[in-house]
Amino acid sequence: MPEEWNAPARSHVDNSMTTIGTIGAGHIGSQIARRAVQLGYDVVIGNSRGPETLAEPVAELGPHARAATAAEAGAAADFAVVTIPLKNYQALPAEALAGKVVIDTINYYWERDGRINALDRGEATTSGLVQEHLATSKVAKGFNHILAADITTEGSPAGTENRRALATASDHEAAAALVTRLYDEFGFGNVQIGPLAESWRVERDRPAYAVRQNVAELEANLAKAPRVI
Repeated sequence: MPEEWNAPARSHVDNSMTTIGTIGAGHIGSQIARRAVQLGYDVVIGNSRGPETLAEPVAELGPHARAATAAEAGAAADFAVVTIPLKNYQALPAEALAGKVVIDTINYYWERDGRINALDRGEATTSGLVQEHLATSKVAKGFNHILAADITTEGSPAGTENRRALATASDHEAAAALVTRLYDEFGFGNVQIGPLAESWRVERDRPAYAVRQNVAELEANLAKAPRVI
């Protein structure tokens, strides 16, 4: 694929979901914001350090992006993307995100997050923990098993042979559908894992994690994933 696939801008006429709130401005969050702006979304970026720390990335993204606090980004969003260290998930602004689809990109790195016994024993999933905290939101797993740089360089039009695919999981049909649509806009196929209880299949160190795969390959990798690493 070329360095960057220039997808056509999306139409706001047929879709009222035009503003994405991103909470977290690291590698994944920044690349999602970049792609979203290219597609015609407005992006409100928030982090734990305050909007003044986001001046440089917002300036690079242009007039369709602005900086805010995490709560302000959540409140402004038609839907949100959270991309923060797992150890900080309980700081996500639950009230601001109430009733909204929240795409959870978070992965468990025990070296950074500390040991979480329920995850180590296979009794919980990272997205399940986020959904428990954001009890009034509709959480969907997404964009967690792709390298940040690939988000803006690996996409291709629907129908492309061997098109890269990404997985999602959610307990909410509308949330899974939104992620599927967003993947397609970004240039990726999709495989539905099922409910959040099955989202461990795409977590760190499983066969589907951070590798390029088409739909058939992703389905095979999800099927052979071990529950406990």
